[in-house]
Amino acid sequence: MFLLLPGIDAYLQIFLVLALAPAIFLMVYVYRLDPLDKEPAGLLWSLVWRGVLAGFLAGLLEDVGMQALGLYSGLDPRSAQFTVASDFLVVGVVEEGCKYWLMARKTWDSSAFNCRFDGVVYAVFTSLGFAGMENIMYGLNYGTGVLVTRAFMAIPAHMGFAVLFGLLYGQAKYLSVRGHGFRAGLCVVCGYVVSVFLHGLYDSAAMVSSSAGDNLFFLVVAVIYVVNFVVARHAARNDRRFA
Repeated sequence: MFLLLPGIDAYLQIFLVLALAPAIFLMVYVYRLDPLDKEPAGLLWSLVWRGVLAGFLAGLLEDVGMQALGLYSGLDPRSAQFTVASDFLVVGVVEEGCKYWLMARKTWDSSAFNCRFDGVVYAVFTSLGFAGMENIMYGLNYGTGVLVTRAFMAIPAHMGFAVLFGLLYGQAKYLSVRGHGFRAGLCVVCGYVVSVFLHGLYDSAAMVSSSAGDNLFFLVVAVIYVVNFVVARHAARNDRRFA
């Protein structure tokens, strides 16, 4: 492991472990859930790096989106309404869109994509590549203390968004192989909309400081954990090959 190389000082090793270990743990968890054909390591590493690329691309597009929302929404950028609108219409739309566009370009026509649960694996690896890069940036900007909270909140949240999209992405491929192109397209759109909605709900509940917001935030986190550790396992147990 690169984290144990002697050329890396102890503080940097601790920082990297705190920043990346939660994402790596969840990648391993999902990889081991895959019940039929394990995905090629090269493909999975490619998806992790595409998630990192999605993070940088999303950062650029979010700046543009925030400026456009400020100009055309008529909302005060300092208001809670602007925060909620930006979480749904900019952050959720852009981040989920960048992740899954890059993921789909790599995986849709891949010969390895031959089971429904593969969609979950692909989405999770891409999303956690994004989350790992984002975690490093948060740690650099706000200190290592923030990484402990993010290990139990933000990193599992990114996985939750991915599981929901991946379930429908895998179903879309399953339908497409059988000649149901329109229904496959609907599955992709629905998966994207659901992931954007949950992402926006998570971010806005976390940002809006009120007792109602706090209660909603912990409810969303609870739903995310159910998705990650109940829904994902159920989907793995009911996986099907396309052929």
